[in-house]
Amino acid sequence: MKLFWFLPTHGDSRYLGTTVGARTVDHAYLKQIAQAADNLGFEGVLIPTGRSCEDSWVVASSLAPLTERLKFLVAIRPGIISPTVSARMAATFDRIAGGRLLVNVVTGGDPDEQRGDGSFLTHAERYEVTDEFLKIWRGVASGETVNFSGKHLSVENARTLFPPVQKPYPPLYFGGSSEPAIALAAEQVDVYLTWGEPPEAVAEKIAAVRAKAEALGRSISFGIRLHVIVRETSEEAWRAADKLISYVTDETIASAQQAFARFDSVGQRRMAELHGGRRDNLEISPNLWAGVGLVRGGAGTALVGSAEEVAARIQEYADIGVDRFIFSGYPHLEEAYRVAELLFPLLPLDHAKPAGKVNLTGPFGEVIANDIVPPAPRLVAQR
Repeated sequence: MKLFWFLPTHGDSRYLGTTVGARTVDHAYLKQIAQAADNLGFEGVLIPTGRSCEDSWVVASSLAPLTERLKFLVAIRPGIISPTVSARMAATFDRIAGGRLLVNVVTGGDPDEQRGDGSFLTHAERYEVTDEFLKIWRGVASGETVNFSGKHLSVENARTLFPPVQKPYPPLYFGGSSEPAIALAAEQVDVYLTWGEPPEAVAEKIAAVRAKAEALGRSISFGIRLHVIVRETSEEAWRAADKLISYVTDETIASAQQAFARFDSVGQRRMAELHGGRRDNLEISPNLWAGVGLVRGGAGTALVGSAEEVAARIQEYADIGVDRFIFSGYPHLEEAYRVAELLFPLLPLDHAKPAGKVNLTGPFGEVIANDIVPPAPRLVAQR
């Protein structure tokens, strides 16, 4: 199991939908989060993309030299950039970062934003472009010389002279809930991502992607994108969830949902259907809360509960085939520590530092009375 964290390049706060508790997300703050995730032992960080965010490639490039093991899941945008140029950028970053690049393929779900970037394609056409883009990108990134003539994209003698560290190329992550998205994932990507729907809905997606991939002789991994509100007790966690949206007004919810309605993303529509724009029944599955999606686009659900409850829900997703979990929490700096401290010891991770044990340079926690190393707590007795 691999756990990732999130860099909030579109903003961060202690509360949603308000300037109260808001933070300036500058490079110094992003560096704090990235270095915390690196030191805590997260597998990597997802950097979002779009006009509401700082540019993901610039941010990742600036943070790679300031971290040691952390991987960066960075977006490529078919239809916005040349596949050959994109493959060269990926190879360069992978070399500079020592093989720490992961690539997030984003087709885009907001037609207004797409037009602002010069793309006037329909939903179906965007997936056609993405399919052609990846055929070129994968060939070039693998060191091949590519000649390709498609409906939307054509290249001649497309190649890069400097290969990436990872072979044949940095792993491709991709998410989408429509039929074209599932078909594309089965044929071309390495990791299929879903937003945090109830386990039975996620299981259906995984089954569909896996079946199509197997029919093509391919195997594929699966990941999920969720927020997390984890505390020492369930009561504390649910209070924190309520507090997170305590400044969200009905007018703010209505405005947000109106904006999301213009999206042609099937995944965004499924997120909106989980709560229906209402705040009176947000626990849509045990410990799965849809409150974030009232005002936030994209991933709109959070796992809420005690460490044991959240770990159990994570294991439910793992049991249906998910092995990559991309988490976030508000505010992202403090919650990175909370997730590592409370959840890492309860999960079968293959990358995290052992939490709660003395390291080689000193003890965890403040030395008691200038002399006594803090003992490990009896977790069962405390709960």
